[in-house]
Amino acid sequence: MGNELILIVGGLALLDALSPATLGVTVYLLLTERERLNSRLMIYLLTVAGVYFVVGVSLMLGLDAVMASFSSIFQNRIVSWVMLIIGGILFIASFYYPKSKISDLPKPKSKSMASMVALGFTTSLIEVGAAFPYFAAIGLMTTSNLAVFQWLPILAGYNFIMVLPPLIVFTLHVLLGRVMQKPLESIRTRLSKYSGSAMSWIMCIVGLILIFNSLDYL
Repeated sequence: MGNELILIVGGLALLDALSPATLGVTVYLLLTERERLNSRLMIYLLTVAGVYFVVGVSLMLGLDAVMASFSSIFQNRIVSWVMLIIGGILFIASFYYPKSKISDLPKPKSKSMASMVALGFTTSLIEVGAAFPYFAAIGLMTTSNLAVFQWLPILAGYNFIMVLPPLIVFTLHVLLGRVMQKPLESIRTRLSKYSGSAMSWIMCIVGLILIFNSLDYL
């Protein structure tokens, strides 16, 4: 396992952290909730990271089983062409993704702890469905033939980085209190208005990564 792989996976995790849904829910809770804010927010973030982690482990184990039978599938010229085409499609589509799209971010429907778990699960389903960086990172780790004890901490670190922006915003809110009110309102507005722009950048960068990683085997 080389440092290059860790840097690439870390970069993909930072890209995933740009996804607006988790941060948007966090900002919404910080602006609207007063009772049991800390515990409710932590349950929400743990649920998001937990669902992502379980999906990642499942994919790694599943892909690892496939790799055991077809060890050279990703070095195959046809597969490399498929990766190149998918990367090209993502790269081109990123320029046509609606960048000014206003999206409705998920919101809790009640104040119970169960609603936070449900909200976290819902957010995870929304994000993992378009988690191009996550799938790219899992693909890279699989093709590197890492042992479980190697990819498991990398996957855990990926999920920690993914929820790091909400944790940073929460920490600033705790330390600065009312001072964070206007910045939080500004963040909420921008996330709702420009979530499409973040997705277009993610699609563009992941497309380029897939293109460059397929060139060696064409």
